[in-house]
Amino acid sequence: MSYERRGGYRRRHRDDYDDRRREVHETPEQKLKGAILKLGEVDAIEELPRLERQIRDHVPINIPNVSEAFRIGVTEQPYKIPYYAALIRLLHDRSEDATDIKGLTLGRQILEDFWKGFQTYLDKLAWRETRLCIHFFAHLVVAKLVSAESMFALLQSFTAVLDEFGVSHGRAKRAALCAGEGLIIGGPSLKDSSPTNVIDIINAIQSFNDTILSSQWLVQPTIKIYSDVVSIENGDELLDSLLKTLRALNDEDFTETSNSFPQPYTSYPEIDPATSPPFDLPSVLVPPEIIELDGLAADSEEEAQVKKEEWPEYFLRLFDNDISPNPNMPAGYAVRSALLDILNIFEVNRKECARLLLEYPKWTPPGTFKPKPGAPNEAEPIVGKDWQLESTIIETILGAFLILPESSHKSIYYIGLITELCKLSPSTVGPAVGKSIRRLYGSLSEGLDVEVARRFAEWFAVHMSNFGFQWVWKEWVPDLALAVQHPRRAFMRRALEFEIRLSYHDRILKTLPEAMQAPDAFTIPEQAPGPDFEYDDPSRPHHDAAQSVLNLFRGRAKADDVISHLDTLKTNLETSEEGHINVDAIVRSIAVQSLLHIGSRSFSHLLNAIERYLPLLRNVASGGVSSAGGSGNAEAKAGILTAAAAFWKYNRQMVGIVFDKLMQYQIVDPTDVVGWTFLNGSTIGQLSELAAPLSLSAFEWDLMRGALDKANGRVMIARRKVTALRKEDDDTRARVKASTNDNSMEVDADKLDETPVVDNPALTTALKAFTSLTREQKAALSRTLEGFVASLAPSATDSNPNPHSRTVITEKAWQNRASWGKDEWNAWETWGWYRQFCRAYSPYLRNYSTTLWTVSFAKFEGSTDPAINLLKKTWNVATGQDA
Repeated sequence: MSYERRGGYRRRHRDDYDDRRREVHETPEQKLKGAILKLGEVDAIEELPRLERQIRDHVPINIPNVSEAFRIGVTEQPYKIPYYAALIRLLHDRSEDATDIKGLTLGRQILEDFWKGFQTYLDKLAWRETRLCIHFFAHLVVAKLVSAESMFALLQSFTAVLDEFGVSHGRAKRAALCAGEGLIIGGPSLKDSSPTNVIDIINAIQSFNDTILSSQWLVQPTIKIYSDVVSIENGDELLDSLLKTLRALNDEDFTETSNSFPQPYTSYPEIDPATSPPFDLPSVLVPPEIIELDGLAADSEEEAQVKKEEWPEYFLRLFDNDISPNPNMPAGYAVRSALLDILNIFEVNRKECARLLLEYPKWTPPGTFKPKPGAPNEAEPIVGKDWQLESTIIETILGAFLILPESSHKSIYYIGLITELCKLSPSTVGPAVGKSIRRLYGSLSEGLDVEVARRFAEWFAVHMSNFGFQWVWKEWVPDLALAVQHPRRAFMRRALEFEIRLSYHDRILKTLPEAMQAPDAFTIPEQAPGPDFEYDDPSRPHHDAAQSVLNLFRGRAKADDVISHLDTLKTNLETSEEGHINVDAIVRSIAVQSLLHIGSRSFSHLLNAIERYLPLLRNVASGGVSSAGGSGNAEAKAGILTAAAAFWKYNRQMVGIVFDKLMQYQIVDPTDVVGWTFLNGSTIGQLSELAAPLSLSAFEWDLMRGALDKANGRVMIARRKVTALRKEDDDTRARVKASTNDNSMEVDADKLDETPVVDNPALTTALKAFTSLTREQKAALSRTLEGFVASLAPSATDSNPNPHSRTVITEKAWQNRASWGKDEWNAWETWGWYRQFCRAYSPYLRNYSTTLWTVSFAKFEGSTDPAINLLKKTWNVATGQDA
């Protein structure tokens, strides 16, 4: 007994010792740094004097350590910037323990070291950190710690970027935000110093913004196909909002700045400039963009390096100005800018981001948001404010999520963040989410962009899956009277298809009202997703032939044996069947569907089946089972895609997956998938009777996007491989040359030049592959553009498959959209996907703009057809040929 007690004591003693060994002992400098970063966890105003004393009492003071803490706080906790400025202001007061031998105050020393970090951010073109540091300097200008003249010089160095020749939109936009937001915050002191400079900065941003009106037209979230004018009711473009805010502030001499940003330092005694002159920010130049050239251009049309195209940022508005702030006014712009910074900085931790978003009101001027229920109203609401926090947060998140052509972060981040907010405060965030869903749903009939609608359906389905798929579907039952392809009804089908993927068909069916469950409602499929083996029924033609092939697959027969059997099967069918049937198509369908039937149990079964019978698939794709191979036959590849789509017609998600695997194993090319999608995509699925020829819905767009991304991705990988091999080859040649020079100092120079150069076979192979893949990429883009032109300008083709395509061009037709039917809405959606194609793939389209224009548009020169003109206008904006 005593032994066990002593043993237990020893175990506890050993565990305590191990715990002590694992403890992290912070140095005094680390504790001080942590205290600076934790400023404001309770009450920032009350903590400032205590933190000032803690910094002063730290002896010897490590200025770089303290300055680094300020830089981290400013760039990673930007909502605290006004309070860090106030802390610098307190540290700027003279004190015996706050000066060095040069007589500089502690605040001045920290600020000088802080500037070094800012210069590093600028040299690296770390735009977000640079902009937030400018916020910090702007607050210090108002606090009289930084001179207005040097601040003007800093802001003007960024407006100079806007005048650079050929400046990219992304670079110009970031520079404009640095200059404009610095002016918004520091405006009260800057305008007192020089009203002329204020006007010059605003005009510089305005001049650049005037050059991108056509780009704004292409990315606005609500569209009217006929309109050539940038006119939007429920969205705000980022630079437009910045300019409207600046002009509103300037008209009122920046008096509204104090109501838009906290300024705790204004309550401190003013600094005497005679005894403590303000800090002059050193002059800077914004470094040029880094352009990496890899020299792989095959001709003059192709740029050396494809970079992601940056577009104007339109944020969708969901609520009225009395519910969420108007970003075109100073306070509203300040709120949205701060919330977007939190979203972007804390993308690595959505739970922390959700917490900070709900705590954001403590960092705003009193009265900005309505107090929480039951909380004391400590401040009277400011006129034009008193907004709803949760609605503002959800609107900001969805605005960032729905930016066109794509959001800054993955969709799952925004979706997961909204879920975390609902978990933290379900009673307040839940109603805001519900209102947002209803507002977006209402916008579907008002021209909401098709890509925005697709993401909306994705978010809706995932959000419902996190909360038991509970939604008041009966609210939307009256919309069943709308045209079957109306955007609202299309949204219902798309959202329910996503929900079924995340759950089960029967479960989702039970959540719907009876009116939506009916087959003639065309809202949800009648049966659960699954395979449809055409030859499974003994009463169907060719059942026995399919079973014989299926048995070979089940027995894991060799690919050559299956090919031989298919040859025999083809011969027998040619003998027994009448001549009007396509025997090759039947044999091809039997082979592909039988193989997919074997792989239908799981993804691993599918991959194993495809990999085992790659020779068979390549043989079928070559144009016939009796062929010896080859590069492929367009008709045979289309037949493979048709057979695969027919097998999975009740599960369109699997259609996309199988197509991706067929492209991955190079059974079909991306061009084949694009061509097949335009001609056959709308015929797939239980609701295929709703589609029109040569029209695109979100499903067809997903297939096309997968094909284009595959082609572009292959080129990118090949480019990187060639670049790496070239670098390796250059290094090898340099080492050989250096070694030869070292070992042959007395050899004649002419003989050194005769040193044979050995070709790199790996580089040669990689260059050939790159050339081939580039050709494939160009073909896929060209086929996509040709398909859109044929769909949207049918009058220019021999046939007229969709006569309603042009009805959406005129304003009168749009105003009468309540009477539109299936064909008109199909055409409208196809126009939307054409816009998305042009803006999402604009970097690649610019590479081949001359070739693609010649193939698709040259034949329309001189045409006055409004459809042709709109096609050309959209193309020109996307490729940068229409300012």
